[in-house]
Amino acid sequence: MKKIAIKSLKVFGITIAVILLFMFLFPILFPGKIEKEVKEFANAKLNGELNFKEANLSFFNHFPLLTLSLSEFDLKGSAPYKDETLLSANEIAFGINLKDLVWDGQVTINKIFLSDAFANIKVNKNGEANYNIYVSDSKEVSKDSSSAKIKLDKISIVNTHLVYDDKSTKILIDAKGFNYLGKGDLDKAIFDLKTEAKIYDFNFAMDGEQYLKNKKVNADLITKINTNSLSFIFEENNLKINKLPIDFVGKLDFLKNGYDLDFSVESKNSLLNDFFTALPPKYVTWLEKTKVKGNTDLLLTLKGKYIASTNEKPNLAFNMKIREGEINHKEALVPATNVFLNFDTKLPALDVEKLKVNVDSIFFNLGKDYVKAIIKTEGLSKPNINAKINTAVDLANLDRAFGIGNVDLKGKLNVDINSKGVYDKANKIVPITKGSISLKNGYIKTDYYPNPIKNINVLANVSDNSGSLKDLKINLSPASFDFEGKPIYVKAALENLENVKYDIIAKGELELAKIYKVFSTKGLDLEGYIKADVAFKGTQSDATNGNYHKLNNKGTLILRNIKTTSEYLPKPFLIKDGTFVFNQDKMNFSNFNAVYGQSDLKMNGYMQNVIDFVLSQNAVLKGDFTLTSNYINIDEFMPKSQVLNQTISSESKVETKKETESGVVIIPPNLDLKFNCLAQKVDFDELKMQNLKSEVVINKGKIMLNKSGFDIIGSNVNMDVVYGSETTKKAFFDFKVVAKEFDVKRAYKEIKMFREMASAAESAEGIVSLDYKVAGKLNDQMQPIYPSLSGGGILSVKNVKMKGFKMFGAVSKKTGKDAIKNPDLSKVDIKTTIKNNIITIERFKFKVAGFRPRIEGTTSFDGKLNIKMRLGLPPLGIIGIPLTVTGTQENPKVKLGRKGEDIEETEYDDSTIETTKP
Repeated sequence: MKKIAIKSLKVFGITIAVILLFMFLFPILFPGKIEKEVKEFANAKLNGELNFKEANLSFFNHFPLLTLSLSEFDLKGSAPYKDETLLSANEIAFGINLKDLVWDGQVTINKIFLSDAFANIKVNKNGEANYNIYVSDSKEVSKDSSSAKIKLDKISIVNTHLVYDDKSTKILIDAKGFNYLGKGDLDKAIFDLKTEAKIYDFNFAMDGEQYLKNKKVNADLITKINTNSLSFIFEENNLKINKLPIDFVGKLDFLKNGYDLDFSVESKNSLLNDFFTALPPKYVTWLEKTKVKGNTDLLLTLKGKYIASTNEKPNLAFNMKIREGEINHKEALVPATNVFLNFDTKLPALDVEKLKVNVDSIFFNLGKDYVKAIIKTEGLSKPNINAKINTAVDLANLDRAFGIGNVDLKGKLNVDINSKGVYDKANKIVPITKGSISLKNGYIKTDYYPNPIKNINVLANVSDNSGSLKDLKINLSPASFDFEGKPIYVKAALENLENVKYDIIAKGELELAKIYKVFSTKGLDLEGYIKADVAFKGTQSDATNGNYHKLNNKGTLILRNIKTTSEYLPKPFLIKDGTFVFNQDKMNFSNFNAVYGQSDLKMNGYMQNVIDFVLSQNAVLKGDFTLTSNYINIDEFMPKSQVLNQTISSESKVETKKETESGVVIIPPNLDLKFNCLAQKVDFDELKMQNLKSEVVINKGKIMLNKSGFDIIGSNVNMDVVYGSETTKKAFFDFKVVAKEFDVKRAYKEIKMFREMASAAESAEGIVSLDYKVAGKLNDQMQPIYPSLSGGGILSVKNVKMKGFKMFGAVSKKTGKDAIKNPDLSKVDIKTTIKNNIITIERFKFKVAGFRPRIEGTTSFDGKLNIKMRLGLPPLGIIGIPLTVTGTQENPKVKLGRKGEDIEETEYDDSTIETTKP
């Protein structure tokens, strides 16, 4: 027996040695075949660029499986992301079916191992994805029996970073530490995939809003996959997001241009405490200091087709219930008990206008105090509202029970509001409402500022018995608080918002920057000082109809360092100093100093119809001012909206790109203002003006510069201008300019518009005068749309050397007369008209070196020429040579005779909006 045992051990040892030797030698004997067939398979089946550094065949990388490992693996995506990585890894390994290889000579991949990888899945706004890289069998591929095949039964992913960025659904998923093990007969057309997944850092955002951050996810899933129709059925899916258990079932079908969805995410009878662990980190931090009891039910459903190209979208619904809840922060004087919530919301076809929110009830106690509400809304722009809110609560107890961070609240708050009906601003419809809000001895103190707002007392009542603005009454009697030792007092009564009857009193001083710091430390954009002692009493109709004797508006408002913004201006407007005295319908300005960008403005004067302008959207604000300035930069008034695009880098960091969209200067239509302006220096689009004097009128969406005079390039210019905006992308203008004796060379160098409209004057020298009128349209870059221009006038030439004009050079070469090449002009009036992109030059004559040239014809703004010329020969010019100049200003063509080439006119189509090409 002993000999038999020894012999058996020897046989076993030899067998093991042979197996190990086989496992060592086999990869050496077969590497070329396997690597070759895998490459052939990739070329035939993958519609994406595949690269790797080297291939290694071994039994030991994933013992005892034979695997082909590719190092420094990189796979590009499909169109439209062919240049971006879809999948990269330090190493990816493919398990090879040893039986098929030995007996049939067939390379069959049955397992995939991926570790320390980056998966970057992208979908654009049209639903086109970068993962469509697999070429189906329906396409013609090689039928060679030796080619590799895929018959997967296992997929293993370890420590991978996964990013899913879908622009069509606006969903962004960022999963770090992603571990996945999937098993099933993956080679079949229909199979069940059993999955174990763990994610150590899961982030989910939708439409730029972060919903989950830094969450741990554990999942055991069974998914039925149909590769014929590319369909996924999630049959049994148990997930945990931190401690919250979730049951996830549903179906996902990939369509040609979108998705067909049917998802249900449910957590039933879960602990309320576990629900908070699945929320963003700030709630988890709060939870560490808070005891939470109670149960909750959650249900999220998403059903329907999502096809971006046809704007077809699924239905979204969410329901949450809380029962027997209790929230008790460690600093609470009394806990919040009997917490009860029924919350239900529906978003059919993801259409916010169909949004339904139903807070059937929310309730909790704070000792004897309580908060209870029922709120139901349907729609967004014209919501149908049904709300009942009834509250009697001590804010200090509320603050401590819920552990509201960074803020101390005190005071007794009572709310009793009932509101039912449609809010339709356009049709002046409001819900039937009756209610009151009372806050006594209120107090707000935050970590952001050392001093509190205290002694807050508010008593407000609102009522509307018919659902119309005419019946609406709002009373604030009074509202007051103390801040930095200075009391603020406001009392207001408003009735009939169709014809507002108002009675408002306001007194106090306020440092805006300091009070803003009470509520936030981020980016101070509100600052300044306000001192008010004003009283307004009257009706909107009396202000509108000029019945000023029936008004009682008076008082003083002092402003310092106030920043204001407007939808019409890209930069903030800073009021450095301003004293405003109210007298009936007028608001008088006294030493008003303001800054806008680099521009400084000082005004004295008045505004009229101020009350009506504040109370009504259609009211016109009137005013008359004297405005003086050291410097005005008109370019800074040009609107430029910055659009932020978010992209995901290879490290899944959110990168921000700025795209600048220009537009015309918008003139508000509800202004009727007059300014007598004196400005020492004005810059506009490289145009540098000095000593500007003008009467500026803004009225009905237009701005008019009347009797304007200024100095430019050493010459005095008089100008009348009308400008108005038609859309955000298009404007119109009409100006008349008289400029006496200016230097042509200097004008070409310093005035952009002169260079564009008189490009041939690049080398000219001398003095000219201009009396011209032009009207037309401007594009979104505030540049003239040449086919729209019309007008005409006279260019008076005085001692100008036409140096470098290619047309005269070509005529000189054709006629052999060198004196024509760079002619000197003196006392010549050139009359021209502009229409349909054509400049028509009326006949004019001049003398040069005994010759008497005569010129007339047409040219276009794109440089085409059709000029008729007669070169009168010495001594009297009676005998002349007829010439025609065609071609372009850069390449003129001269021939003898009078027959030219008509330049095609370009008529302007006013229905189009001209914009610059990106």
